[in-house]
Amino acid sequence: MKIQLLLFGITVDLLGASFLDIEVSKNCTLACLKTKLIIEYPQLDNINSYAFAINEEYADDTITLYNNDVIAIIPPVSGG
Repeated sequence: MKIQLLLFGITVDLLGASFLDIEVSKNCTLACLKTKLIIEYPQLDNINSYAFAINEEYADDTITLYNNDVIAIIPPVSGG
């Protein structure tokens, strides 16, 4: 199934895009997606410190993904 990733902050710089369309297996959870992303994009090695939202709602690793879901990857923000 196909999902869309929306990238923010440092993830845009790391991956050189503001969004990605990716294929995931049926019954893939957010934890499964994170594993896939670390394998395909090793520069996201800190992904477990990022927040994730699925269809505009914050989500935890147990949530199952569905075809055409939109997942936002929100890295920690620091400022000064």
